[in-house]
Amino acid sequence: MTHTAVGAPAERREGRAKVTGTARYAAEHPFPGRLHARPVPAAIARGRVTGIDTAAALAVPGVHAVLTHENAPRLAAPDDPTLAVLQGPGVPHRGWFVALVVADTLEAARAGASTVRVRYAVEEHDVTLTGSHPGAYVPEVTNGGYPAVRERGDPEGAFGGAAVRVDVEYRVPPLHNHPMEPHASTAHWDGERLTVHTSSQGTTVVRAVLAGMFGLSQERVTVVAEHVGGGFGSKGTPRPDVVLAALAARHTGQAVTVALPRRYLPTVVGHRAPTLHRLRLGAGTDRRLTCLVHEVTTHTSRVTEFVEQAAVPSRVMYAAPHSRTEHRVVPLDVPTPSWMRAPGGTPGMYALESAVDELATELGMDPVELRIRNEPEAEPDSGKPFSSRNLVACLREGARRFGWSRRDPRPRSRAAGPLLVGSGVAAAFHPVLVWPSTAAARALPDGSFLVRVNAADIGTGARTVLAQIAADVLGVPPARVRIEVGCSDLPAASLAGGSSGTASWGWAVHEACARLARRLAGHAGPLPERGVEASADTTGTADAGSPWARYAFGAHFAEVAVDAVTGEVRVRRLLGVYAAGRILNALTARSQFVGGMVMGMGMALTEGSTLDAESGDFAESDLASYHVPVHADVPDVEAHWIEEDDPHLNPMGSKGIGEIGTVGTAAAIGNAVHHATGVRFRELPLTPERVLPALAARRNPNRQVNV
Repeated sequence: MTHTAVGAPAERREGRAKVTGTARYAAEHPFPGRLHARPVPAAIARGRVTGIDTAAALAVPGVHAVLTHENAPRLAAPDDPTLAVLQGPGVPHRGWFVALVVADTLEAARAGASTVRVRYAVEEHDVTLTGSHPGAYVPEVTNGGYPAVRERGDPEGAFGGAAVRVDVEYRVPPLHNHPMEPHASTAHWDGERLTVHTSSQGTTVVRAVLAGMFGLSQERVTVVAEHVGGGFGSKGTPRPDVVLAALAARHTGQAVTVALPRRYLPTVVGHRAPTLHRLRLGAGTDRRLTCLVHEVTTHTSRVTEFVEQAAVPSRVMYAAPHSRTEHRVVPLDVPTPSWMRAPGGTPGMYALESAVDELATELGMDPVELRIRNEPEAEPDSGKPFSSRNLVACLREGARRFGWSRRDPRPRSRAAGPLLVGSGVAAAFHPVLVWPSTAAARALPDGSFLVRVNAADIGTGARTVLAQIAADVLGVPPARVRIEVGCSDLPAASLAGGSSGTASWGWAVHEACARLARRLAGHAGPLPERGVEASADTTGTADAGSPWARYAFGAHFAEVAVDAVTGEVRVRRLLGVYAAGRILNALTARSQFVGGMVMGMGMALTEGSTLDAESGDFAESDLASYHVPVHADVPDVEAHWIEEDDPHLNPMGSKGIGEIGTVGTAAAIGNAVHHATGVRFRELPLTPERVLPALAARRNPNRQVNV
């Protein structure tokens, strides 16, 4: 009998444990005598600690210790300087941890932390990003190893000679990950052996980092992340909570849990850096792009360099014989930015797809048709052929499903009382990433199978999809396959990031199961008590210098209603159509696409952060002030995909899907708001405070408003 588990809408294996509360997260492991610790954040934006008074904290009932840079165990310098906590008096930004209070209970630790008094030598600080900042420079590479600058042809000359030109600037504010489960870790020492339960997107990396910092062999460190309540990139590498938990546990000799308060997350676990974009698009009378210039300025911290690769999308999307894409970065006294869902692509595509919409307006051309007309035959930046590129099919299918042909292209052409109704479109892309991983598969005498791989299930349903892959290769029902993930003692695997997880882990699982199937085919008689096992290591196989340009593509369509009285923008409909290779689980895939679109809607309408110039702090530091979409905000959201057979990916023929839903959604909504109002907004988010004055200015042309 042939089983076709892959592609079926299988429900998540861990779903029941999560909804019944039996799934344990990082802060829910009650070791005997476990203590709780609360960090103390720095209250200045730059300087150094000159003294810490811990007497009042130590007098709080239940407090065991207060760790500072003066008494904390010394650690080896990590490759990531953001992890060098309590190792010196320097304060590189507001919120940097300067002390840790350890107590019997969380309440006692919190009370003790509130009494710690810190003296500082304050230095002048600068947290304000401007396009003309004197400290800006062009780095060698951006995040992901992309060259900071790429140039083809004569972009300046081509722009000057273009028949139709668009020269526009866009601004994306700082954005924050805010997973449902805040960053938390529970650490326990048994002699020179360290065990850590942590909320992480990849425990293999966490083990290596902790081993290096604490001077241990990796075999003496076990890191467990069985269940993770989201991450969106912020848990892609270790964060200070895991180092603090291990420090405190070593100092006290007891298990210690560090659960970061949500208000601390913006300053210590990374954020999407603000990006300033200038785009210059030139087109000929044939309505084809002649040049594309995309220049981005962003900030980084003085702790370590991180450059958001926001101009990279313009190297992929459209055919233009003359092109320049450039990144500039400004070191400021800010928290270190880091990964957030679809880094680079999310802010970059917002700016690019908004500018393309502006070009369509200048050309008097349908924005869907403009995108189709400027399809490249090969990747513009490298010249590599695409392994598959079905963006046109996504645009066509999306337009059909959305009813795009019935759209009146004129701005402000549709109204319902005070509501101005409009629709917009934007393209989406995400690179196909595959990293080396290992996996082991075992056939057991009872007819079941055990597959072991240190994958991270951060809420995406990785366990379920990996079981489907294994079941297909082994030719058995998925119910006969058991999956173990989320522990560094398992076969090493890459982290969950860059939409690479299933492709990377699935490749290793596929190969291990294929080898096991071959062993079983040659095995006679009953299986031994321990069963029969096979393993696989895709190092040197996965993603080894492919000659193909490999991407997932998609198209987003949005309908909005803008209240001309209040300035409120409501999204009525969101539609996404994707070309992402073979879809391995229809149920979890749709969930990922929809979740990405909702996150993109938040970026467009409600999410935005402000660095206060005086204090150096993020003004919006919790969910009361940093507004993520909730159920009442989420409209009719549809996700669909087209059939795509790409033989140049991995044995499953799959592409990553976790991030592409976010890329392009904000631009589609912004373009819809322009269609509804006739006003082009070039800064996010589109809150009533930003929209209403612009609508008033449109009614009164003499009133000047910057939007």
